[in-house]
Amino acid sequence: MLYLCVFCGSSVGNQPEYSSMARQLGQTLVQQKLGLVYGGGNIGLMGILASTVLEAGGEVIGVMPRQLAEKELLHSQLSTTHIVETMHERKSLMAKLSAGFITLPGGFGTLEECCEMLTWAQLKIHEKPCGILNCLGFFDGLLWFLDHQVKQGFVTPKNRALILEAADPETLLTLMIPQLSIKEVKSKE
Repeated sequence: MLYLCVFCGSSVGNQPEYSSMARQLGQTLVQQKLGLVYGGGNIGLMGILASTVLEAGGEVIGVMPRQLAEKELLHSQLSTTHIVETMHERKSLMAKLSAGFITLPGGFGTLEECCEMLTWAQLKIHEKPCGILNCLGFFDGLLWFLDHQVKQGFVTPKNRALILEAADPETLLTLMIPQLSIKEVKSKE
């Protein structure tokens, strides 16, 4: 089975559409026979997404630093759980287990994870697709800024094209699936 890593908020935000989009993405992943890799939390959009995938019969791998797991933020019903020591280990393992990356609305951590995977793609550390699910135009400012970076000569058009974007999960997965690695990841590693 191929797994997509999803970065998203540990809160639900102030628009109900964010939670609806997390549910829709979870259902779409299962329909496409794709598993989920995520941060392992049981709260916010992370918890909604993971619970939706599990309720639909899908596979979910959670990766969480011990410090957060000890605060009882860990989702208790995951298919597979990996407890790591640092946030750096978390991102590295999530990247290793995933065939691609999707970013939903979230805060600083979500943005940092998205940008790190884009940077890794730019540096050819991985060749996995990176997508943004732009619910309610949440990422419009970021996308404008990326275009601004191109106009100012700090990002090449080729590297700007590394980020795929769509307003709904079906369209985003249609863009991403042709780029997914055929290498399968074993969920019980």
